[in-house]
Amino acid sequence: MTRVAAIDCGTNSIRLLVADLDPETGELKDLDRRMQIVRLGQGVDRTGRLAPEALERTFAACRVYAEVIKELGAERLRFVATSASRDAENRDAFVRGVVEILGVEPEVITGDQEAEFSYHGATREIAGREDMPSPYLVVDIGGGSTEFVLGNDVVRAARSVDIGCVRMTERHLVHEGTISDPPAPEQITAIRADIAQALDHAEETVPLSRATTLVGLAGSVTTVAAIALGLDHYDSAAIHHSRIPLAEVREITERLLISTHAERAAHPVMHPGRVDVIAAGALVLLSIMERVGAEEVVVSEHDILDGIAWSLV
Repeated sequence: MTRVAAIDCGTNSIRLLVADLDPETGELKDLDRRMQIVRLGQGVDRTGRLAPEALERTFAACRVYAEVIKELGAERLRFVATSASRDAENRDAFVRGVVEILGVEPEVITGDQEAEFSYHGATREIAGREDMPSPYLVVDIGGGSTEFVLGNDVVRAARSVDIGCVRMTERHLVHEGTISDPPAPEQITAIRADIAQALDHAEETVPLSRATTLVGLAGSVTTVAAIALGLDHYDSAAIHHSRIPLAEVREITERLLISTHAERAAHPVMHPGRVDVIAAGALVLLSIMERVGAEEVVVSEHDILDGIAWSLV
């Protein structure tokens, strides 16, 4: 077994996995898996820069993660940064802060690299299962972007497009600094049009309709799944590999889009940092399922973090 630490820093959240890995058996044993909403991508779509307060929230989380990594004695660490830090003019400030705290330089990866990590992290366990046949379409709905990866034993095609839950919320649901609560019909129409255009771009590279099994990753998907399952608390084990029908995704999305902030926050599985962006995230998921023609989505709690971890061995 090799003990490794993987950090995934996205537009909305920063996540840590410390795990023991056995390359011979393919076993991955979690020692610590955690997430903090830091909203690193706050305002990036509008300003092109990482906000000072967003950087400080992210660095505060990094300090906590550094203590966990030290306490558990991870032998190797890899820090991967995704959409927001790719887009920002001042990403050097982000890099310097991470190096000072964790001693490693964040790798600002491309959308295609992000997609490949997500694919291998999500499909390693289900490969060969008769009830989840390949080809798989892995969809990772992040804060700033969504990755599409089609493959079977290997990745066949991948594309990243800018339709994350934070980006869609800030682009279409914010008026004079305030998030619409709930969104107006014309705002929802604008989001749908933006998503449809992005899906057209994704299909230029990834033949979405060839997928047999749709696998959904990240917080928007797992939150929708938790609501669909009627959980009274967030239960990762119950959510992992759950299968949520299209009809339920549509019903939950429509309900979230007409809900107020207080009503969304009242869901016992809703992370406080996701309340404002979950409606847009759910709409991205629904739009993808409708475009692909998927009758259900298989929800995975294993994703880019697991792919990063495996890359270390």
